[in-house]
Amino acid sequence: MEVLYNSTRKSGNPVKASTAILKGLSDDGGLFVPDHIPALDKSLAELSKMSYKEVAYEVMKLFLTDFTEEELKNCIERAYDSKFDTEVIAPLVEAKGAYYLELFHGATIAFKDMALSILPHLLITSAKKNNIKNEIVILTATSGDTGKAALAGFAGVEGTRIIVFYPKNGVSPIQEKQMVTQKESNTLVVGIHGNFDDAQTGVKKIFSDKELAKEMDEKGFQFSSANSINIGRLVPQIVYYVYSYAKLLSEEKIQDGESINVVVPTGNFGNILAAFYAKNMGVPIAKLICASNDNKVLYDFFSTGTYDRNREFMLTSSPSMDILISSNLERLIYRIAGNDAEKNAELMAALNGNGKYEITEDMKEQLQDFYGNYATEAETAETIHALYENCGYVIDTHTAVAATVYEKYVKDTKDETKTVIASTASPFKFTRSVMEALLQSESAKGDFELVDELSKIANVTVPNAIEEIRTAPIVHDNVCEVNEMQSVVRNFLGM
Repeated sequence: MEVLYNSTRKSGNPVKASTAILKGLSDDGGLFVPDHIPALDKSLAELSKMSYKEVAYEVMKLFLTDFTEEELKNCIERAYDSKFDTEVIAPLVEAKGAYYLELFHGATIAFKDMALSILPHLLITSAKKNNIKNEIVILTATSGDTGKAALAGFAGVEGTRIIVFYPKNGVSPIQEKQMVTQKESNTLVVGIHGNFDDAQTGVKKIFSDKELAKEMDEKGFQFSSANSINIGRLVPQIVYYVYSYAKLLSEEKIQDGESINVVVPTGNFGNILAAFYAKNMGVPIAKLICASNDNKVLYDFFSTGTYDRNREFMLTSSPSMDILISSNLERLIYRIAGNDAEKNAELMAALNGNGKYEITEDMKEQLQDFYGNYATEAETAETIHALYENCGYVIDTHTAVAATVYEKYVKDTKDETKTVIASTASPFKFTRSVMEALLQSESAKGDFELVDELSKIANVTVPNAIEEIRTAPIVHDNVCEVNEMQSVVRNFLGM
């Protein structure tokens, strides 16, 4: 059955998957959502005998219904290749009673690779399907990981350009070095004076500028997005939740039909929303455990039903979660509002205006599957240290936020259901924070010295993504104010 995509802010005019991927954001500022969540048409037992690529096809064909089998398999084949340092793509590692789903084996050692390895291929295929002759300009805001993963995906891809905005001084040194050393003339990386929310709001503003879009079209350009606001980012993320359940089944860690819980360190809400979609496709996921850091806007939302971004923005050791406006939550709000675009638009206008909104009791009732909690900086560091002491397994700061919240969940509920924790980045991406947690003291050593030390402690080879930036020259040294973002875009495009 065909799946069409509606805007979360205006009813009518559903579009095909390829159109939604191309546009990134709806013309009215809404996000594209499927008109229904399709059920898996293969049993979990059948899926348990498949490779990651095969599971990817079985899941994605149900959402991207205007792609042919050949087109979709070609995109999958080109995405999940030797860029990943393990053939299984997403290994499951058991540690201290939980299963860590390692999503960081791609080119940039963060979970964003899982979707951003395939998005360029989905986008180019979508452009051909829709007879688009314009050059596609990818415009992205990043809190650290999306930026490099998007740059790696789109660098040198014919018919595309990519511009990444990130908060200057708001990402880890290694995240920044990964981005600013990016080669290829179709890439531009710009630091902004502000935080991630400022960057994301700036990007959305550029997207919704009708005059700019018209001018760009005349010059042979059109915007699309590599952020998780693009449905082409979200759909590939559903795959690894289906795959992790199938993998547990194949390894006889669970019985067919047995429920599992899933814990996700959450910033922009895309990753946990993908788990929610997997659950609604038929994967027996009981609780969706939403883990926040000190920027606990989502924890407060799940506790009270009020989303309030009017608070201090905290810079933490898990910067990819330093977010106060979780864009993908809008897709969930739209759903629990009964797919009522008008109601959702009203709530988003309130968020945009006075910085908060409150959902109804009826909407709250539909969030029973979610549990929210948060981890402080001290708790995050202690979890990294304790897990290593307990079983020699080293995790990054974001994964540690998830592991901390999982422990709080078990303590609160006494629920011993088998649990998958989304491990979203390699510890090497946040070496200083990880090493200081392991050593329980600050270090005066340089970041790359700490990389080598971590390699010895964890008994893991330094990933190629780190080795290649050790001595790489800085290519991008651009910094701008938030109100200069559009000018930067115009200059890069020669407009």
